[in-house]
Amino acid sequence: MATNEFKLAWRNIWRNKRRTLITVASIFFGVILSTLMSSMQNGTYSKMIDNVVSFYSGYLQIHHPDYWETKSIDDLFIPTDSLLNAVSSNKAVDLVVPRMESFALMSYGNNTKGGMLIGIEPAEENQLTRLKQWVHEGRYLKAGDDGILMAINLAKALDVQLGDTLALISQGYHGYSASGLFPVVGILKFPFPTMNNFGTYISLDRARTFFSAPEMVTSLVLTVDNFDDVYPVKHHLTSSLGSHYSVMTWDEMDPVTKQMIEGDKGQGYIMKGILYILIGFGVFSTVIMMIAERRKELGVMVAVGMNKLKLAKVLFYETMLIGVVGVASGFAISVPLVWWMVNNPIPLTGEVADVYEQFGMEPAIYFGNDPMIFWGQILIVFGITLLVSIYPISKIKRLQVTKALRA
Repeated sequence: MATNEFKLAWRNIWRNKRRTLITVASIFFGVILSTLMSSMQNGTYSKMIDNVVSFYSGYLQIHHPDYWETKSIDDLFIPTDSLLNAVSSNKAVDLVVPRMESFALMSYGNNTKGGMLIGIEPAEENQLTRLKQWVHEGRYLKAGDDGILMAINLAKALDVQLGDTLALISQGYHGYSASGLFPVVGILKFPFPTMNNFGTYISLDRARTFFSAPEMVTSLVLTVDNFDDVYPVKHHLTSSLGSHYSVMTWDEMDPVTKQMIEGDKGQGYIMKGILYILIGFGVFSTVIMMIAERRKELGVMVAVGMNKLKLAKVLFYETMLIGVVGVASGFAISVPLVWWMVNNPIPLTGEVADVYEQFGMEPAIYFGNDPMIFWGQILIVFGITLLVSIYPISKIKRLQVTKALRA
């Protein structure tokens, strides 16, 4: 019986092809636009997070409990075997990169400037940040290297050339004096202007000697296999390490980027909400016209003995079928379209590109292909259609046969 009602509903929606096609088209374009908008948001946010993670911070960092507040060279810790075992025992952790970071005065000739001094293990750091590929002149660091890498704008400010010797002065661990001479072995040029002012890199062994802090680090930088693992890993490490260490996620270390993402998400929700409202009114107007045009027909069907419940089912199926056709056609087009956009980001030029670079982002519009981008639109549009289907059911329930026959 349900099959017959379904067939009847399918035939009914094509009795007025123009009306059905207009409604299907509104759902079709609504699904495509909302999918593209969601995909663009997902790709943009993923790229912003990837920039933060891959250029410096990693997904998580482990510090001395007081380090993030004080940023003091005195708040260091030794990465003991028990700590490293606790980190490596978590299968979601992909990479562990040690660092020692502090500020130093850098001097060459008559020029002096302050900047960040970062001690790194060259091989591990390159795995995380791909630092080697940003060497514009000279070479990359080696393990135990005595040289220094400088960001290009900092080198220009100090009038430093490749091969010059840079004098560094800072405060060492627990009040020790830190000073040393470092030959410039490489100049770094990043794709983002903010990074080009950032600072300098030396080998971790040399940093430990410079700051008189043997075997110590300011942070262990962690990467994970999947973004969804970030918070479970933090919870696991916080539980296993206790209060002896501080475990921070990328968004805790960079709240500005998180706030930008949250703010943009809010705007996206408003735009998609307007789009869904338009889809809902498009389907609703079709259903209203359908009921109004067929009022007499519906009255005759009830008068000759058709059960109101069965008639309501037919109208429900008609509404849902229109939604299914619109969603299915929109899904069929949006999947390959999004796939193509993911593999072909839209490059940006001019002032817009400059704004992107100022915020440390590559000047391009990226798209994402998370499955929920597609399923989310399908579920929402089906929900809208289901909500609209209440109207014909209520009209059939309140249908007065005598008035309908005189229509």
